[in-house]
Amino acid sequence: NPPLEKDEIPRFLVLLGNYGGYRGTVIALTLMLRTFVRTVELRKAEWTEFDLEAAEWRVPADRMKMKKQMKVGESHIVPLSRQAVALLTELKTISGSRRFLFPNLRTPDTCMTATTINRALERMGYLGKFSGHGFRSTASTLLHEMGWRSELIERQLAHAERDKVKAAYNHAEYLPERREMMQAWSDWIDELARKAAEKEGKGKTVTA
Repeated sequence: NPPLEKDEIPRFLVLLGNYGGYRGTVIALTLMLRTFVRTVELRKAEWTEFDLEAAEWRVPADRMKMKKQMKVGESHIVPLSRQAVALLTELKTISGSRRFLFPNLRTPDTCMTATTINRALERMGYLGKFSGHGFRSTASTLLHEMGWRSELIERQLAHAERDKVKAAYNHAEYLPERREMMQAWSDWIDELARKAAEKEGKGKTVTA
């Protein structure tokens, strides 16, 4: 499915804000937009992987697509924007006592099912138009348009290095710049929403 266009993001946030389902699912979708991790990386996320004070999420190698290039015990670092930390702080009040951030509502000792994200998007009207994987291509396309360096974006997307000479994974590579990029991305999303709200004459920010 194609990525969301820049002008579609405010509408997506409005639809998400009006979503009548489980709040945890809304937070999951918002985190997908703001962190652009793979769906499996999010739905199987465990609270032990997060350091909210350091604003950091370390995704273990065994859940990464590029795990063959990672050392045993190594993790992929996802810098968390202030907005992502706020969402996770709220989520802690919902599932903080559980192993998983997004427990399966029927069997809470397991994680969210593989279809939950896409079914929620279908309910929002995106059937055949947009899927969970599309958050990654959305971020990649728009961050490039915003002028961020390709190597920062590729490292944050955790794309496998095609050049075998550079194949060894370095979890801290470009980390300060990636932190800056992730915060700028979340701020940019908020700014899009604010401008869209002003255009509609509401005079308030649309957030989810």
